[in-house]
Amino acid sequence: MPEFSGLPELPSTPAGTAALSVATRYCSPALLHHSIRSYLWGVMYARAHGIAFDDELYYVSALLHDAGLTEPFDSHSLPFEEAGGNLAWVFGVAAGWPEARAARAEHIIVTHMRADVSAADDAESHLLQVATAWDVAGRRPEEFSAARRKSVLDRYPRLDFATEFLASFEDQAERKPSSAAAQSIESGGRLRIAAHPLDA
Repeated sequence: MPEFSGLPELPSTPAGTAALSVATRYCSPALLHHSIRSYLWGVMYARAHGIAFDDELYYVSALLHDAGLTEPFDSHSLPFEEAGGNLAWVFGVAAGWPEARAARAEHIIVTHMRADVSAADDAESHLLQVATAWDVAGRRPEEFSAARRKSVLDRYPRLDFATEFLASFEDQAERKPSSAAAQSIESGGRLRIAAHPLDA
């Protein structure tokens, strides 16, 4: 694994800056930090494994991937990742992206709650799956050294993320019993979130 060289810089493109503004306005501090950490973990993982990816596309997708858990964008019927994906498409088109690029952000957000995809098939979806699975449920801890963990948490602490996120997932599971969130809760999600090594 390459030597750790500090935190990646957040993209400063117009779309990236706008996505950060959206996430900052609508996400709680804990959820915002989770979204930024998800970007950082994914970039660190990509660098360690030599995975080429679209930095701006991944950043926007990471920032908006949980927007469907927020009250303004929660859907009464759609799973949160599909609601968030719809928002990402609207955001991308409004930001001046071609529809195909906006659709990629939508796909990445929806896919992060689906079965694993390989980096070769879809680098950005793979990175968001790895990063969120680590930040939420502690999966693949061997990928993130103590130095990497400290650098990210010093800048973007977890706050009350575990409690807040679990409450959101349980709410999604109750209202949308066929959703991926419900399946996660049914398969031991409460224990994984509660036992996260970053909260030890």
